Amino acid sequence: MSTIHRLEPKIFHTTFGRNEPAFHIASGDTIVAETRDARGQDKHGAPLPDSMKPRADGFEYSPNNPLVGPIYVEGAEPGDALAVHIEKIELNRPSAWSSHSPNFGSLTGEQYSRRLLLNDPLPRLLFHWSLDLERRIGVLELTESRITRFELPLHPFIGSIGVAPRYGRVETALTPGEYGGNMDCVETRAGTTIYFPVWARGAYLSFGDIHAAQGDGEVCGSALETTAEVTLRVEVKKQWAIDWPRLEDADFLMTTGSLHSLLDAVRVAQIEMLNWLMNDYGFAKWESWQVISQASTMRIGNIVDPNYTVVVKFPKALLAVPPH
Repeated sequence: MSTIHRLEPKIFHTTFGRNEPAFHIASGDTIVAETRDARGQDKHGAPLPDSMKPRADGFEYSPNNPLVGPIYVEGAEPGDALAVHIEKIELNRPSAWSSHSPNFGSLTGEQYSRRLLLNDPLPRLLFHWSLDLERRIGVLELTESRITRFELPLHPFIGSIGVAPRYGRVETALTPGEYGGNMDCVETRAGTTIYFPVWARGAYLSFGDIHAAQGDGEVCGSALETTAEVTLRVEVKKQWAIDWPRLEDADFLMTTGSLHSLLDAVRVAQIEMLNWLMNDYGFAKWESWQVISQASTMRIGNIVDPNYTVVVKFPKALLAVPPH
C-alpha cells in the first residue's frame, strides 16, 4: 500500500549524485516537502543555516539551488525509469526575486574572456517581485520606465529536479544533463509526469529551485525565484530503458536534450522523440521522423546554464494508441 511521506530535510545538497540518502521510499509512494529558493531562503525569507549545508572536506560547494533529497527509491535499478508525477506545487511565499549579474545570462561571454564581446560585464541588479497568490499574479514595481507597474501571470514549476547522473558522476544543481537537473523547463509543473533514466540503484531523486514564472530560455539568468510546498508521487517503471528525461501531460509527449551546444540539444531531444514514437507507439523510423518534422514544437528551457536545455513536444491527440 502506498504511503504519503512528509519530508523535513536536515541537509540541503547542492549537487546531483549519490549523496547520503535523506529518505527511503517505495514505488508508488508520495512525498510532500517544502523547498528553499535558489539562494537558500525559506518561505519566511530566512537564510539556510550552516548546519543544513553539506560539509565540504577541503573544497567548496556551490551554494546555488539547495535540493530536497536525495530520495532513495526501493526497487529502482539501472535499466528502469523513474516516473515522477508532479501533483502539486503550492507557492507559500508572497514574494520572489530575480536578478542579472556579471558573467551570467544569455548576453554574456566575458566569463571566457573579458574581451570576447568587447563590452563591460552586465551590472548586478536585484528585482523584487510581489506574488499575489490568490490572483496568481506576480507584480514588479518599475522605477525607471514610463510604465510603473508590470503584472505577470504565475505558472509555478520546478527548476531543478533529477536523479544521480550516469557513471557515478556528481553534478552541481546548476547543471542539467541526462539525469535531469537544472533544466529550467516551464513544463515541469503540476499535472506533468517526468520519466528519468535510472543510472544508479535507488535513483537518488532530488528537487528544488521553484520558479513562480519564467520566460523561455531564462535569459537574464534567473526566474521568479521563490519557495513552495511540492507534492510528488514516485513510481518505478521496470525495464523501460531511456537515455534522457521524458515528460508527459494531458496533451503532449515531451523529450529533452541538455548539452552546451544548443543545436546538439535540439538533435538529442528530436532523436529521443523519434525513439519514443518508434519503440512505444509503433512508428517506423523514417515515418516517425516525418511526423515529428510536421507536428512537433520546441521550447528552450534555458540558454544560461553550463548545458542548454531543449524540449520537443508532440501532440498526443495525433496518436492512435494510449501512452506508455
